[in-house]
Amino acid sequence: MRIARFTAGENPHYGILDEETNELIVLKGDPIYGDLDTTGRRVKVDEVRLLSPVIPRSKVIGIGRNYADHAAELGNEVPEEPIVFLKPNTSVIGPDDPIVLPPYSQEVHHEAELAVVISRLCKYVPVEKADDVIFGYTVANDVTARDVQRTDGQWTRGKAFDTSCPLGPYIALDLDVSDLAVRARVDGELRQDGRTSQLVRSVPELVAYVSSIFTLLPGDVILTGTPAGVGPITVGQRVEVEVEGIGAMSNPVVRRD
Repeated sequence: MRIARFTAGENPHYGILDEETNELIVLKGDPIYGDLDTTGRRVKVDEVRLLSPVIPRSKVIGIGRNYADHAAELGNEVPEEPIVFLKPNTSVIGPDDPIVLPPYSQEVHHEAELAVVISRLCKYVPVEKADDVIFGYTVANDVTARDVQRTDGQWTRGKAFDTSCPLGPYIALDLDVSDLAVRARVDGELRQDGRTSQLVRSVPELVAYVSSIFTLLPGDVILTGTPAGVGPITVGQRVEVEVEGIGAMSNPVVRRD
């Protein structure tokens, strides 16, 4: 099952994707905080605007260097403990929303990732219980100001600027994420082509580790890391990220005058 958040010109709604008809079956409320009761109304996907499927009310938690090949391409070792950083909810945008390059950076990279959406308040989650607190999975682009990330010595300016976290197009429920393709394309050119089976630490391990640091709240998002092939994006380009079984989304790249 895949769920979208969308607008048809009015307030945002949620809908279950009917893959046979390419329609959204409209839900009565936010499925993370309620249930999957429907209104009976249906809308065509191509007649609505898809939004980020979740706007975290608390936080987006990123994991660095969780693919060995990506760590190596930037000249880094795989860390003994996961590298954890935060992106604020003001960094989140949806499909087709512009990625606005920050004025303080001249080297911004794409990073395609599988993202985990948390279903309920939780703390100190055992690895074997991680599935109990996962609502579903979506696609993320952990857009990174690489030059600033290198020079600052910590990752806040490089990772947390507005529009640096596109999410979408759907949240997939009940998905086996142990071996899914994770890809990024820039203007149609394939840049990243990895698989979640290459994760250094699995999704359950990440949920357990992160929940030992932070209390996780419904709608929190965990970014699981990016495969090799990251690279620059520049004004006028369009970057697409995709995870098998969830879908693909793309965003134009702009810079404010």
